[in-house]
Amino acid sequence: MVNGLWGKKIGMTNVFTGDVIVPVTVVDAAGWFVLQIKNAKNDGYNAVKVGFLKLRYRKNSFNQEWLKNLNNYFEHIKELSLDVVDSNLVVGMPLDFDQASLAMGMFVDVVGVSKGHGYAGVVRRHNFAGGRASHGGKCSLNSPGSISFMRARGRVIKGKRMAGHMGAERQTVKNLEVVKVDTDSKVILIKGAIPGKSGSLVFVRKFK
Repeated sequence: MVNGLWGKKIGMTNVFTGDVIVPVTVVDAAGWFVLQIKNAKNDGYNAVKVGFLKLRYRKNSFNQEWLKNLNNYFEHIKELSLDVVDSNLVVGMPLDFDQASLAMGMFVDVVGVSKGHGYAGVVRRHNFAGGRASHGGKCSLNSPGSISFMRARGRVIKGKRMAGHMGAERQTVKNLEVVKVDTDSKVILIKGAIPGKSGSLVFVRKFK
C-alpha cells in the first residue's frame, strides 16, 4: 500500500453536508503514473517512483519510451514509500486512490510549501504593533524597536524576530477531514485550508 499520494491544489470552494456549508480545498490527483518500483532487496527500501505528465502528453496513453527520458515527458517526479511491495503495482499504470486507501470521512495530513511573500518587515511577518503614531512618537510605524540588550557589544540574541524572507516554507496541516473523493475525475475535497497557492504540489497522507 502506498503511504499517500501527490496532487495539485486547485483552490477553495464550499459544499453542503446536509444543511451545513463546509469550506473545502480541491486537490487534483490525476496525471500521475508509476515509473519504477523499488524493493528492499535491490534498493535497500520499498518505494514507488511516480511521475506527473506534462500537459502536452496528457491525452496520450502511457508509452514505455517515456521511461528513457523522464524529464522530457514528466513535469514532476516523486517517490512514495511502501510498507510492502504490492504485486498490483505495475510500471505504466496510473496511480489511483485505491493504492493510497483514501476514502470519504477519513482524516489526513497535507504537506505543502506555503505562499512566498518576499522580504517582509516585522509588522507583517511577526504582527508587531509598530511605533506610536501620535503624542510625540519619533519611531517609525514599521520599526522593530530595540533588538537586543547586547547590541552595545555588537551581538544580537539568536532567534530574534526581525525583518526577512517570509513564506515559501514547507508546512504540514494535520487532521483534516476528507469530505469527498471523486474517483472519475480523481479529485479530493479536503475540509479547511492547506498550504500553498493554487497550482502548487501537495502531499496527502493518512493522519498520523
